[in-house]
Amino acid sequence: MSQGVEAARKPPSHGRVAGKMLLLACAMFGFGYLMVPLYNIICEVTGLNGKTGRVSASAIVAAPVAEDREIIVEFTASVNQSGSWEFRPNAKTMIVKPGILYHASYHAKNLSSSAVVAQATPSVTPFSAARYFNKTECFCFTRQSFEPGGSMDMPLSFVIDEDIPINVDRVTLSYTFFRSPDQS
Repeated sequence: MSQGVEAARKPPSHGRVAGKMLLLACAMFGFGYLMVPLYNIICEVTGLNGKTGRVSASAIVAAPVAEDREIIVEFTASVNQSGSWEFRPNAKTMIVKPGILYHASYHAKNLSSSAVVAQATPSVTPFSAARYFNKTECFCFTRQSFEPGGSMDMPLSFVIDEDIPINVDRVTLSYTFFRSPDQS
């Protein structure tokens, strides 16, 4: 009788194990593929990671101005380790009133002996202010091309929404500059 029970129990076939492993690999790939869009949605909803908004200049003209309020905007810059750059804001601070369009710029110089394409990624702190910091023009919207030793001033136009929390009186806009990853 024990021989009949042992004969009824068969070890799983290699085909079933391979199928389960393939299904697991596909699920992991799908999860990895969806991470960026999910991350962007979470950042947009919660205001985490300092992602800023983008608005048109015509929307700003109609926006009310908070004349009785001033906010200090600090500009900072850092360079990713993968590039040889000089990168800095042209002005370190600016005092702004919510609802008014302001212009600033950053300076970048390629210190390498080859042409490169670069990209900047922004971050706003405190994170609670990110959703109220809106840009109409920014060098971070597109990649920037530099010849060997080439430099340029890159424009930034922004407005802070008048609905920004009252306890926010200082905002830091930080950019990290790096060599574009799809460049060969």
